[in-house]
Amino acid sequence: MVSVIIPTYNRYELLKEAIESVCLQECPDLEIIVADDGSDDGTGEIPRLYPGLYYHRYEHTGFPGLMRNRGAAHARGDLLAFLDSDDLWLPDKLASQLQLFASAADTSCVHTKELWLRNGRTVSQRRRRHRREGDVFSDALNKCMIGPSTVLMRTEVFHALGGFREDLEVAEDYEFWLRYSACHQISYIDEPLIIKRAGHDQQLSEKYGQIEIFHIRGLRDLVDRHWFLTHATEAHDTLARKVLAEKCMIYGGGALKRGRDEEARYYSELAARYRAPIRN
Repeated sequence: MVSVIIPTYNRYELLKEAIESVCLQECPDLEIIVADDGSDDGTGEIPRLYPGLYYHRYEHTGFPGLMRNRGAAHARGDLLAFLDSDDLWLPDKLASQLQLFASAADTSCVHTKELWLRNGRTVSQRRRRHRREGDVFSDALNKCMIGPSTVLMRTEVFHALGGFREDLEVAEDYEFWLRYSACHQISYIDEPLIIKRAGHDQQLSEKYGQIEIFHIRGLRDLVDRHWFLTHATEAHDTLARKVLAEKCMIYGGGALKRGRDEEARYYSELAARYRAPIRN
């Protein structure tokens, strides 16, 4: 069984389109779980429109990782798929991924290429040059390179990693894929099998304008907790500290240009700290 987790908040019309795109999949054993973060726009009517859909409503929190985790807690499937409620799956998405799982027994996660639309126009991804399969840890450190809506993964692996962070409003997916890629290889289908609709005012990334501060927060917490030393290798930790120092320096430079001297000084000091060798 494939369990499809759809977190949502006040996206009634977009949510219906997302669910319809799941219903078009060629998958004989599938369940759809909607985790509603306290919507007040009529989203509660969704179960009436789609009999058999599992709907769980919670008090509003604003944390998408928490909603994904709550949905996954109800999942009965061996495989988990996530679909943000403003994204769409193309009809062959699950079938293509299931075929790859069937042909490679050691596969734990498969993601796909995305078709990005911003205000109805296709966004070119020609400059997005990074490793997309195998050991992608070094690339995952630099950017959030795996879209949650593209993923099909083994449920046991998701739970073993502890799911998404529940206290990050943005970039919780970046932090999760750092933990995943430090411990696992990933498979990839080089075909756009989801449509990512960007640019609308309900996106949290649009709310903040930039999300690098959230990347720093997620990565810094992993480094400070010695997560990579405990769960991966010293080489993973060394590389994570190096990238964290670079991110802090770049962010601090941006703050300095904007006249935020105290913030610039703080991140410059952080950069120096993470560049320094670890003392036993």
